[in-house]
Amino acid sequence: MVRAPKTLQIDEEERFLARVAWFYHVEGLTQGAVAERLGVTRLRVNKALADARRLGIVRISINSSFGSCAEIEARLKSRFGLEEAFIVPSPADPGNVQTIVGTALGHHLTRLLADPQIRLFGMSWGNTLNLATRFMEPVHRPDLEIVSMMGGMTKGSDINTFEVTTRLADLCGAQHSYFTAPLYTGSKESRDTLMGLDVFRAVLDKIRRVDAVTMAAGDMSAASILVNDGLPGDIAVEELIEAGAVGDILGQFLDAQGQVVDHPINDRVIGVGMKDLFDMRSVILAAGGAHKVPILAAALGSGAVDAFISDEDTAEAVLKAADTQAGD
Repeated sequence: MVRAPKTLQIDEEERFLARVAWFYHVEGLTQGAVAERLGVTRLRVNKALADARRLGIVRISINSSFGSCAEIEARLKSRFGLEEAFIVPSPADPGNVQTIVGTALGHHLTRLLADPQIRLFGMSWGNTLNLATRFMEPVHRPDLEIVSMMGGMTKGSDINTFEVTTRLADLCGAQHSYFTAPLYTGSKESRDTLMGLDVFRAVLDKIRRVDAVTMAAGDMSAASILVNDGLPGDIAVEELIEAGAVGDILGQFLDAQGQVVDHPINDRVIGVGMKDLFDMRSVILAAGGAHKVPILAAALGSGAVDAFISDEDTAEAVLKAADTQAGD
């Protein structure tokens, strides 16, 4: 029996997919132009592009350090129901995390505060927010008002609410108003008395009407400014940790589930609390660093945050911590 000679077998369908992919991805033709070149319909080209990706003929590679960040952003949005996530590559030196995240926040604020729909903007305090004002481009918004979101510390600092609010307002040519009160009172009773005053009620009503707010997160480590310098003299950090606290948001201490811990200090805060954040239009949380992971996972898990700005390593750790917490 004489065998027929072997011939080169050409997969015409694969050849067609490769040609479509080349014209579209390499030569940069539109789908309509590819269809005209190959004498097929635009619908056929659209399906061919999808098939080329599905079969591995086309593999998308993002040649940028931000490529993996985009993937983490998508996971964060899905996991925590965020409207936005902005993740930047982590620095080689962990000591530079705050600077990197502050830079990212500064760029975000440049875009956000240029939007004329933002008329009333709330600002909390902290080193990340302070750094953001150093990296933000000035915008001309005389119709904008910056309002401090929380009471301040008695100890002077360039990261205190008054300084950060003033600096941001100056960058925008905007108006600004302070919440001129300490962060904590001596007791729940004195807090209730102060919060009942007309002047405080008016400020709190304004804060609750902000179009957007940016806040940081405090942890329970020695790196926390609030733990070191802002706690009342009769409160020890050890008792807060024993109560389950993993950090604070706007001076209120939360547990790993994102709930306000059962401790008297949370009834002594002068200002808005976690429950108020749910009614605000856009709540932006910006922070980074391994020591911040528990409080960031708690805050994001609470559902009160709309946008998250951080670095890649912190974001990965937050996702892992949230998954671990969900598995307990």
